[in-house]
Amino acid sequence: MALILDASVQLSDAEKGFITVELKKDDVNISVHTASLQDLPYRKPVDEITEKALSLGTVKQRPVRSRPVGRWVKFLVWFNTYRKFFIVAMTLNLVGIFLTIAGVWDYPRRYTGALVLGNLQAAILVRNELFGRFLFLSVNTLFAKWTPLWFRLGCTSALQHLGGIHSGCAISGCLWLMYRLALIFIDLYNNHNAVVVFGVLTNVTIAISIGSAIPYVRNTYHNVFERWHRFSGWTALVFTWIFVLLSDFYDLESHRWIAGTEIFRQQDLYFIIGMSFFTITPWVTTRKVKVHVEIPSPKVAVLHFERGMQQGMLARISRSAVWEYHLFGVISEGKKSGKHYLVCGVQGDFTKQLVENPPTHIWTREVKVAGVSNTSTLYKRGIRVCTGTGLGASLSTCLQNPDWYLIWIGSSQEKTFGPTIAKMIHDNIEPERMTLWDSKERGGRPDVMKLIKEAYVKWGAEVVFITSNFQGNQEMMEGCKAAGIPAFGTLWDY
Repeated sequence: MALILDASVQLSDAEKGFITVELKKDDVNISVHTASLQDLPYRKPVDEITEKALSLGTVKQRPVRSRPVGRWVKFLVWFNTYRKFFIVAMTLNLVGIFLTIAGVWDYPRRYTGALVLGNLQAAILVRNELFGRFLFLSVNTLFAKWTPLWFRLGCTSALQHLGGIHSGCAISGCLWLMYRLALIFIDLYNNHNAVVVFGVLTNVTIAISIGSAIPYVRNTYHNVFERWHRFSGWTALVFTWIFVLLSDFYDLESHRWIAGTEIFRQQDLYFIIGMSFFTITPWVTTRKVKVHVEIPSPKVAVLHFERGMQQGMLARISRSAVWEYHLFGVISEGKKSGKHYLVCGVQGDFTKQLVENPPTHIWTREVKVAGVSNTSTLYKRGIRVCTGTGLGASLSTCLQNPDWYLIWIGSSQEKTFGPTIAKMIHDNIEPERMTLWDSKERGGRPDVMKLIKEAYVKWGAEVVFITSNFQGNQEMMEGCKAAGIPAFGTLWDY
């Protein structure tokens, strides 16, 4: 935020931690530097500094630029890092396939399995909770606050959109497998029937798993996606093991099965071992745990669990050990709080049953998923915007980090979400650090972009994180892009 005054300003030593004075001809630029707030022995709201500066001279405040959302802005929001990762992965592999078919690149003809399984392993790896937590921890530890803002924004964007690598590599692996099958059918006479059969079965099950994850299916029929994607994927892994072993043990020249240590020299074996390891490890941490379900209203169930957690985590829960799992944001006051909560809005059969038939125990994975909010520690100051039950993925950041501002928009907030959530908010977040907009009390929804822009300037924020429904997320992301405000919104690719 920059203020231009007509007169010079005398500042106390403490205030110099907040304000830098720069002479420009007859004017004076005063900039509020939020980077130094955390280093001061006390925290003075930015508003007080702003008010003092306003009282010292005739002030013109530079507004956040605003312009209509055009097609170019909509395209920039649509063409996010997810799609960039996807295009890069697909392009590299398609070029490789083309060069191989054209006879320019010979390696894939001899080691097609390495291209198939290498892509599939990369797809599984970036979706592994342990690997994801390692990446988030590394970035948050090494690059927090001191690196250039553009670099930190790039880190958040890359971590949030790893799904683009997952999708691109999975489809590419399936395409390389189709190429491998084509080679088998071309040389069908020399291949054993078992190799052919399991090659086809592997390709079909992988294709089904990929098809069930198409955005329309995943977002419209979530249970179909969960079941088919998971169980087809597991079946494909078993078939891949059989296909790899049969292919490596069958000698095309002698038409005989050859058993021995030669298989340990094959790349395929180590790729399939890696795939299996990264597929199994998340399930090793699956536990059936106690849960207390608070039902403040027919619209919401608040699940209480033992164990405090760091901010920015997402939890998968299910009524059964291996059936469909549902992802919710984790609310906790900190690792030492001893409690964490999930806010589950009633939207489908699973959440409806939480209200109508509350469980005493539920299945969950002990290793939680790191969400975009986990990168909030990278930034000096930020704004967390959410609507309705999006509070579940947002609140922990503002509870645990005093440099983050909360904007929450909902209807009958305290009545709908209950005393537990209301108490956490009011006990941990100062009034000047939040905007709670109850559309029931205020007679309608606000101009959300107006709230964001005002808070962005007032709070001296570097970034905005958004959790809302599809339409709300789209409007806010496009509005922030048009206003030049760095923002990250909700994803639907988990």
